Amino acid sequence: MSVLPERREQIRSAHAALILQVVAACQNAQLRPPVEDHLRVAAANGWGDLVTVLQQILGGKRDLGLLQGLDEEDSIIVESILMGLQNPETLPQPTGQADPGMAAPGLASVILAARRGDPQAVAWLGQMASQMQKAGGDMARMGAALGPLSRGLDDRRKLEKGMGPLGRSLLQGVLDELAKAELH
Repeated sequence: MSVLPERREQIRSAHAALILQVVAACQNAQLRPPVEDHLRVAAANGWGDLVTVLQQILGGKRDLGLLQGLDEEDSIIVESILMGLQNPETLPQPTGQADPGMAAPGLASVILAARRGDPQAVAWLGQMASQMQKAGGDMARMGAALGPLSRGLDDRRKLEKGMGPLGRSLLQGVLDELAKAELH
């Protein structure tokens, strides 16, 4: 399925800062305290399985058995860290602030796959919506829009209720990408 590589890169990009911080902390013990503080916050916010594995990596464990029991997103993060420790050229590029224009094509491709009945895309959208809900604000509202969008409901006025400018921009970008895809 063509959506998987895009989704993988989108996950890597979204978590680039964490991936880079953990790799750097593995290579330089002085960088560990801020990473460990970050991991405590992440564990408190429901990322316990991932945090447990990242603590094992920080402790020196490097085998692929670390991936057992992780969901797709967490597995991609851990794989990226393990690969980055072996070959820094595989690390994702550090990202600045999220650009809604960059997220729209990836989200639209997953929404289209979900509309076509792809079970992986449906599951991934559910996970993404859950993560977006936790973020609050415009991201929570955008997360709530993913379900209706995956069912073909694309009334912008209904979907953008309560969104600020960034949320509306992301939603419009997704709707534009969906419209382009329907033309092809």
